[in-house]
Amino acid sequence: MTVRILHTSDWHLGCPFKQIPGDAGGVLRERRFEVVREIASLARARRVDAVLVAGDVFDSQHIGDALLDRTLELLASAGGLWILLPGNHDAALAESVWTRLARRGPPPSVRVALGSEPLPIAEGRAVVLPAPLADRRALDDPTAGMDTAPSPAGAIRIGLAHGVVEGLQPAAETVFNPIARDRAARAGLDYLALGDRHGTLEVAPRTWYAGTPEPDGFRYREAGFVLLVELDGPAAPPRIEPIATGRYHWVERRLELAPLAPAELAARIDALRQGLPAAPEHCVVRLELEGSVDLEGRGAVDAALARLGAALRHLDREDRLVLQPTAVELAALDDGSALGACARDLCERAERAPSEEERAVAALALRLLWQEHARLAAGEGASR
Repeated sequence: MTVRILHTSDWHLGCPFKQIPGDAGGVLRERRFEVVREIASLARARRVDAVLVAGDVFDSQHIGDALLDRTLELLASAGGLWILLPGNHDAALAESVWTRLARRGPPPSVRVALGSEPLPIAEGRAVVLPAPLADRRALDDPTAGMDTAPSPAGAIRIGLAHGVVEGLQPAAETVFNPIARDRAARAGLDYLALGDRHGTLEVAPRTWYAGTPEPDGFRYREAGFVLLVELDGPAAPPRIEPIATGRYHWVERRLELAPLAPAELAARIDALRQGLPAAPEHCVVRLELEGSVDLEGRGAVDAALARLGAALRHLDREDRLVLQPTAVELAALDDGSALGACARDLCERAERAPSEEERAVAALALRLLWQEHARLAAGEGASR
């Protein structure tokens, strides 16, 4: 009879999303619990024998007690069998998030693989061989013991580990928690369920990273999946079905601008919405702005960016636009008064100040000065 498992990893419950302030960060934190509930629904719908979570269930050892209690309540109410593996963010230290969880008395449906003892599932038709991390930065292969790990005759052998498969990092870098690429073949595994890499990837025969079920960064485009794994028997090839679970898309865009009519500049930024992979409210966007704009164009860009940011879940701007006022703009500001002298000084600083921070502050002040000049000019025009 076929053994079915859901393979997932890298939930990072309690991830603070410090780089995303306000309500947007709160929504992304809550989403990590929502996706676990969706995984539980999938497990019931597909009638799996177990859900294997290959490490980094929690974002750190220092999450609050309320979050621990919430996790236990969620998994207990989900039913089924959940096998949780300590990863590098939540390693099985002498005192850890797992010892705190154990003191709360997890339900029988939740098994924490704190040791390497084989865990039978599917009424003994399969056995899970876990390799929990007891050190965040171990240099030894945590899966080496799988080669000699015992299993009942005729049982399907499933490895469960968290680490970096050889070849996935540059050779010059120190690799922590390294995993042999041919571990499945060496250990006679029918499937090796891995965590650590946040993108879904078949890295070797019978060896997969599930990736995080909800994207949490810009690095991996193939994030946001869980894997349904069906195993018909020992040595039978596994059938793998990636199931999309991600809601939020993390998108990087680069836009190079030149001095153009304000309406055209605004239109180019507004057009960014059309190329998004989902509705704007489901997108976290990092936008790199390069090039140059004049003072009036800068105002149009800022207004368009405000509209874009309001539509998105979050907008992260890397603004390297150079402010280049036109001769007409400088002449309008340089009226011989103290205001004109200030404008000349700010323009000089925006171009030649020794530090990038000073140039940015001067450019901002010049933009504000221009906005105030335009406001006053509009008021005088209206009063005539």
